[in-house]
Amino acid sequence: MSMTNATNATGKRKRAVCRAWVSAGSGQFIINDCALDSYFPRATHRSTVTYPIEITNLQGKLDVKATVEGGGNSGQAGALRHALSRALATMDPALRPILKKEGLLTRDSRTKERKKYGQKGARKRFQFSKR
Repeated sequence: MSMTNATNATGKRKRAVCRAWVSAGSGQFIINDCALDSYFPRATHRSTVTYPIEITNLQGKLDVKATVEGGGNSGQAGALRHALSRALATMDPALRPILKKEGLLTRDSRTKERKKYGQKGARKRFQFSKR
């Protein structure tokens, strides 16, 4: 496997944007100058983030440094996963089919629908009175 110094990639999910730098190392995760456990206290978010590394059998072999901004916890975890997957695919093209098969390289385009005029929200209308 060909490992370069550090590969960087961007990932997006909902309103969250993540820049991730991946390099060969000892399995260290630093997100916005915090450890993975302290930044994502919820186990589901942690497993979401580490999934691309688990699927490619690279646990403990990579160091990840990331900056995430915008969105909430779930969106940020998804953005980091997307960035991590893209970085792994550029780092080692042999991993691309594995990541592609799991759908990790596809940007999840589901975002909040905009509010429409004459309505209370995106779909909800104002109360209708017949009489």
